[in-house]
Amino acid sequence: MTTALPPASPRTWPPGLRRVLADNPSPMTFWGTNTYLVGHTDIAVIDPGPDDAAHLAAILGALEAGQRVSHVLVTHSHVDHSPLAPRLARETGAQVHAFGPSGSGRSAIMTRLAAAGLEDAGEGVEAGFAPDVTLRDGTVIEAEGWALEALWTPGHLGNHLAFAMGDTVFCGDLVMGWASSLVAPPDGDLTDFMASCRRLRARGAKVFHSGHGAPITDPMGRLDWLIAHRVGRETAILEALRDSPADAQTLARRIYTDTPAALLPAAARNVLSHLIDLHGRSLVAPDGKLTASSRFALI
Repeated sequence: MTTALPPASPRTWPPGLRRVLADNPSPMTFWGTNTYLVGHTDIAVIDPGPDDAAHLAAILGALEAGQRVSHVLVTHSHVDHSPLAPRLARETGAQVHAFGPSGSGRSAIMTRLAAAGLEDAGEGVEAGFAPDVTLRDGTVIEAEGWALEALWTPGHLGNHLAFAMGDTVFCGDLVMGWASSLVAPPDGDLTDFMASCRRLRARGAKVFHSGHGAPITDPMGRLDWLIAHRVGRETAILEALRDSPADAQTLARRIYTDTPAALLPAAARNVLSHLIDLHGRSLVAPDGKLTASSRFALI
């Protein structure tokens, strides 16, 4: 395990790239949220983080003489990534760039589930988030000394973006080096998640800078592990359903045997994401209308 950084302290990697760590460690955020500062004069701030005055001061305090925040970029609208963006924009005069407001980018099936009353799983979507500038997949944002390509990478959240700069990718929460990413319907979608992972795998990169944890210096290997991990979960779910039909909560208790009880609700949403994906591939079927509490059986 890599030693944790002191909260809210800037750290330098290659020239023109720094990280400021938010002081919000938790079982879901690891050391805290990584806020990245990209550039030498015009600075892009990627993922301002939670709405915290100390973290805002740390970001502004990391600026050197002659530097200004020219762009605020948000990978996705979870409460540990996006809420500080408007305050940082007001302080600096920059605009907030993201894929779209919370709820955008959902697949058709997740849109139907949300309309039917399936709420977020408590992982903390910032309901009111809306950027000043919406970014399409493939849009290039640039300023003096840098250019970042927006890559729409839904799965962890429908409005999730990664930002590519040469052989470096700021991958948000799609890929993390310390844990697998949460995929919790209706905002998380496993079908989209796997497609996004495979897209980044095909693109190639030398390093991923994630929303949490240390730089991922073997990103292709990490993606291979993440894809295999999800395939393994799928296999475990299908094997459990061979015994008898079950709902997501029952399957989570059977499969996540080493998971603390407090995290089992999140595990159940992860299982639900697999069941929805398997249903879309005609491998399982719910007992009636598809809901979070449906019992599923093999087809």
